Amino acid sequence: MKQLFLIVFLFSIFKVVYTQEIVVKRISGDIFKNVKKDADTSKWTWKRNGIVGANLAQGSLSNWAAGGDNFSMSINTYLSYYIYHRVKRYTWDNSLDFNFGFVQATTLGSRKNDDRIDILSKFGYKVDTLNRWYASVLFNFRSQFFDGYNFSGSTASFSSSFLSPAYIILSAGMDYKPNNKFSLFISPLTSRWLIVANKYLSDKGAYGVTPGKHSLSEFGAFATMSYNNVIAKNITYRGRMDLFSQYSHNPQNVDIYFTNMFSFKINKLISATYNLDFIYDDDIKIFGSNKDAPSLQMKSLIGIGFLMKLEPKKI
Repeated sequence: MKQLFLIVFLFSIFKVVYTQEIVVKRISGDIFKNVKKDADTSKWTWKRNGIVGANLAQGSLSNWAAGGDNFSMSINTYLSYYIYHRVKRYTWDNSLDFNFGFVQATTLGSRKNDDRIDILSKFGYKVDTLNRWYASVLFNFRSQFFDGYNFSGSTASFSSSFLSPAYIILSAGMDYKPNNKFSLFISPLTSRWLIVANKYLSDKGAYGVTPGKHSLSEFGAFATMSYNNVIAKNITYRGRMDLFSQYSHNPQNVDIYFTNMFSFKINKLISATYNLDFIYDDDIKIFGSNKDAPSLQMKSLIGIGFLMKLEPKKI
């Protein structure tokens, strides 16, 4: 019941953002219905776009009575790059997302606060005359680059590493794309492979693998929604939510991966950003008082720094 409520809540965020665009379009359509706009009718085979940015924060104290770290610094970097292909009835969408964050403080030392590599590729064939439904296959790879630790006070416990875990998804289904901002892919035929390459984590049976094994194969249903748009003046939103249910093991326990990024443009190169991510995986049982229970994972990052949009280009 809790998971059902969570799914409804997360989906509502997408619905609110997406509905806002529909309402604005209807209003603007009524006001400017007699104004003709030049449609993007140019034929292109490849189109690329993306953003790259970095947020930096630094603080220092000297003889400060209220206390605190003498020195602290944090940096968060991110890259989102897209390459789209369109020719006749075929489409091929590719995206690369990379995030890395690092914190250095006098008392806490150095540690990361963000680390993600996410590659998604989706190939589709148009099956209707309205250019909205596509029979598609999807590939997704998601992991991290560096070692991760859970901290409790001054105690650190090793929890993750490169390819530990890594998720590989291969899926066949239908993709609904009413425009170039929103996509809903639904598949009842999905294979997901979980990789735990690190021997220490593998021997512990981390992330649901059998102790001593380095991989786990799962089969189930998969859905992913993505939305990317300027939702208000100088405010851009990009989000994606993945849902996976394994048929053979607790199908009611839906795995959730939900990432959101809001960017607030200050000038041409400076922006404020807000990242909010949720993950729920019933097989990640490292939480609770006994460190043996799953839980909703949440990450929230706010920063001001450099943000550059890579100019869209058609080839």
